[in-house]
Amino acid sequence: MANKKKEKRQLTVFNLTWPIFIETLLFMLLGSVDTLMLSRYSDNSVAAVGVSNQLISMMNIMFGILSTGTSVLIAQNLGAGNKKMASKVATVSLIINLLFGLVLSGIMYFAAHGILGAMGIRPELMKFAVQYLQIVGGFLFMQAVMMTCTAIVRSHGLTKISMYVTIGMNVLHVVLDYIFIFGAFGVPVLGVSGVAISTNISKLLGLIVMIFVVFRNVERGFSLKNLKPFPTKIVKDLLKIGVPTAGEQLSYNVSQLVITYFINFLGNEALTTKAYVQNIVMFAYLFSIAIGQGTEILIGHLVGAEENDKAYKTCIHSLKLALKISFGIGIMFAILRNQALGIFTSNSNILAVGGVILIIDAFLEPGRSFNLVVINSLRASGDVKFPVYMGIFSMWGVSVTLSYLLGIKLGLGLAGMWIAFACDEWFRGVLMLWRWRTRKWEKMAFVKKGMVQQAELSGAN
Repeated sequence: MANKKKEKRQLTVFNLTWPIFIETLLFMLLGSVDTLMLSRYSDNSVAAVGVSNQLISMMNIMFGILSTGTSVLIAQNLGAGNKKMASKVATVSLIINLLFGLVLSGIMYFAAHGILGAMGIRPELMKFAVQYLQIVGGFLFMQAVMMTCTAIVRSHGLTKISMYVTIGMNVLHVVLDYIFIFGAFGVPVLGVSGVAISTNISKLLGLIVMIFVVFRNVERGFSLKNLKPFPTKIVKDLLKIGVPTAGEQLSYNVSQLVITYFINFLGNEALTTKAYVQNIVMFAYLFSIAIGQGTEILIGHLVGAEENDKAYKTCIHSLKLALKISFGIGIMFAILRNQALGIFTSNSNILAVGGVILIIDAFLEPGRSFNLVVINSLRASGDVKFPVYMGIFSMWGVSVTLSYLLGIKLGLGLAGMWIAFACDEWFRGVLMLWRWRTRKWEKMAFVKKGMVQQAELSGAN
């Protein structure tokens, strides 16, 4: 009885969110540390690793197809009190993502040169890019399993565990980066290969810990017997959630590539300004990301338990919190725009344009909060397709179209494009809130407590 009460106390937005916030922050900072260290070694190495990481990011989206579905289905099953089915979902997701990861790892290793060549990478970057893609891409299966394990652990409300593992991985990664890039302690200078090896070592050790946690402390019902007979319905449900979500992320990435193509017309300073501003504003929406993911876990449990009123209020409460925090941080960056941009540059043109963008961004961030919180809530409840369809429509119909019209045609430049981004976020955000308020999601859960109880009674009879 005491353990059940303790479990319920843990499943609050705050307790779920703050470890996710720290974990996400560390990942963001780690990317900056990698770039900083590599920049001391070679500018070409930074560019080459950047290109290779674009490919690896695309692969991670593919792994996210199953891990996203895993998170929702396990949370709903646990909320409904069906731990046996939650274990089946975990088993299926781990096995399929492992096999999928092994296939993609083989492709990345053996076809690295051909893939990078097809992307038109410059000859002076090819050597570095191939090294990184073969070493990191060749072990992508570790990332596939890691993402699935993280989804399983988080769905049980144990967000602190993945946070601690991430802290350990990041500390180790930074130390190994320093040793391998610069040849500390008599180790040969490995440069790009060193960063790749460091990445794999830290991921391997983190994965070993996560697998131990999953099998020993979380999913004791894990068994290959769960695959007999083959759970076709579970696979279908995983894909129903994951495929649309991955499609939306791919659409977003492609739309951003198109907008980057537009920015190329504005010159190198515009591209540089965008990069600096994005490095600043990510700290404004970082809170919304964490709140959205924590809320998704909690709402999955509540929907599975058929506590729909509580789920409804939880989303609204989380949204209000995210709006306040993101707008407050956005205003702070707008006020301190010169100081924030001054960390990166002293270029007066970049400071002027970037300052205007940070002012616009203060009003963009609340709109982004709507999407990060409410879309996660809709997905957790089973309402997957509406956010995806509206998201793709808005990305291309609002963001891309207005970016060209305002930024290029009307000559507003990067500021015009940021206005287009704000219109996109607010348009989608208001639509998502309207959808949540209709409460159509109440009929879309994949698992409900009543369904589980009925099945148990039928089995007993």
